Amino acid sequence: MKEQIKIFWVALMFYTRIPCPKHTEHTPEYLNKATRFFPLIGWIVGSISFVVFWLSYQVFDENIAVVFSLSAGVLVTGAFHEDGFADTFDGFGGGWTKTKILEIMKDSRIGTYGVIALIFLFLLKFLALQSIFTKANNIWLVLLVFVAYHSLARMTAANIIFVSQYARDDEKSKVKPIAQSYGNAEIIGVYVFGLFPLAILSLINVVFVAVLILLVGLFAFAKRYFEKWIGGYTGDCLGAVEQIAECLCLLFFASIWRFM
Repeated sequence: MKEQIKIFWVALMFYTRIPCPKHTEHTPEYLNKATRFFPLIGWIVGSISFVVFWLSYQVFDENIAVVFSLSAGVLVTGAFHEDGFADTFDGFGGGWTKTKILEIMKDSRIGTYGVIALIFLFLLKFLALQSIFTKANNIWLVLLVFVAYHSLARMTAANIIFVSQYARDDEKSKVKPIAQSYGNAEIIGVYVFGLFPLAILSLINVVFVAVLILLVGLFAFAKRYFEKWIGGYTGDCLGAVEQIAECLCLLFFASIWRFM
C-alpha cells in the first residue's frame, strides 16, 4: 500500500500543480508506474473543475461559470496537456519530415497552428459544457460528466503508450517527463479508473457507453498518424490526444442530451 501511495504522489506531481510531499521520489521507474493513476488524476481535475463551476454559478450565470471551470482545469494541470496539444498542431502543421516536426514541437514558442487550434478547442469545450448544463436537470449528473470526460480522455492518451513507442532517439531532447514503459498494473489501473465514471453514467442511460466508439476511433487514427510521420509518439502527442478526447466526450454528451 505504501508503494502505491508513493506512485500516486508521483502521478499527482507530474500531471498537476497540486502540492505534493517534499519526499516524493521522481524517478523514471515511478514515473512509468504512475501511468496507472493517470485517469484517477482526471477524477481529481474533473472534481475541482466541477466545484469551481458550481461555486461560480452561485454568483454568475452558467456561461461565466463554465469559463471559470475551464480555467480551473488549466491552472490545476499547469496547461500541461494544452501545451502538448498546441505544440503538436504546430509541429505537424509546419513540418514535413520527422526531424522538422520534432524540432518544431520542441520549440517552447507557440505558432499560428497552435494558437488557432487552442481557440477552436476551448470554444468547442465552452459551448459543449454550456449546452450540457443547460439541458441537464441534475447537478450530480453534471459532476459525473466532469469526472468522466477527464478520466476517459486520459485513458485514451495512455493507450498510445501501451501500443506505440517513443519517437525521439535522444533521451536528452525530451522537454517533458514521460512514461515509456508499462506493466499489467498500469493497464489495469488505466482501464479501471478510466471506465468507472462512465460505468456509473451508463446506469443512468446505457447510450453514454457509445462515446467509446469515438474514443477508439481517435486512438486508432492518432496511433497511425503519429507512427506514419514520426515513428511513434511524444509527450506532446499524448497531450494532443488527451485534449481532443476531452472535446469529443463533451460534444458527444452534449449531443446525447438533445434527445434525452
